[in-house]
Amino acid sequence: MSRSTRFDTKKVNSELVTLTYGTLVAQMVKDLENPDDVSKQLDRIGYNMGIRLIEDYLSKTGSGRCLDLKDTADKIQTAFRMYLGVQPNVVNWSPAGDEFSFSLDSNPLTELVELPDDLKQLKYCNIICGAIRGALEMVQLDVQSWVVQDQLKGDPNTEIRVKFIRRLEDAMPAGED
Repeated sequence: MSRSTRFDTKKVNSELVTLTYGTLVAQMVKDLENPDDVSKQLDRIGYNMGIRLIEDYLSKTGSGRCLDLKDTADKIQTAFRMYLGVQPNVVNWSPAGDEFSFSLDSNPLTELVELPDDLKQLKYCNIICGAIRGALEMVQLDVQSWVVQDQLKGDPNTEIRVKFIRRLEDAMPAGED
C-alpha cells in the first residue's frame, strides 16, 4: 500500500526561491567580492526580471493602466501576493502623494538568511527594488525604489520605498512610423 504525502506547493515554491536566491547572492559575493557591486547587480537583475514579469502580471490579472499612484501601489501589492506569496502593507505616503512604502512583516527572500558582519552594507533585497522599477518603466512610470528597513539588519520589518519621478511618454521605436 502506498502512502500519499501532500505538499503545500506554495510553501515548497517559496522555500525553493529562498534557497536559490541565497545561493545566487552567495556566488555573487564570492565572484565580485565588493558588497556594493553585488547590490548593483541584484538591482540590475531585478530590473530585467521586472521588465519581463509585467507581461505575465498583465495577462494574468487583465489589469488596465494605472489611474494614479494609489492604484499603482494596489497593483504592486497584488504582484507581491502573486509572485512572493506575501501581503505587504502600503504605508508612509508622502504629503505630496508621490512617494510610499511597502512594509513586509515577513520576507520570503530573507527567511533562511543571516548576513555576516562584513556584509552588513549588502542590499540583499535590491532585486525587489529593481523588479519594481523595471515593471513600472514598462507601463510608462519612472520611479526610484530602495530598501529603507531590512530585517537582515535588525529592523522589525522590511520596508521598500517607491518614489514617483515622472510619467514616461509613449514613444515609437526608431524607424517605425
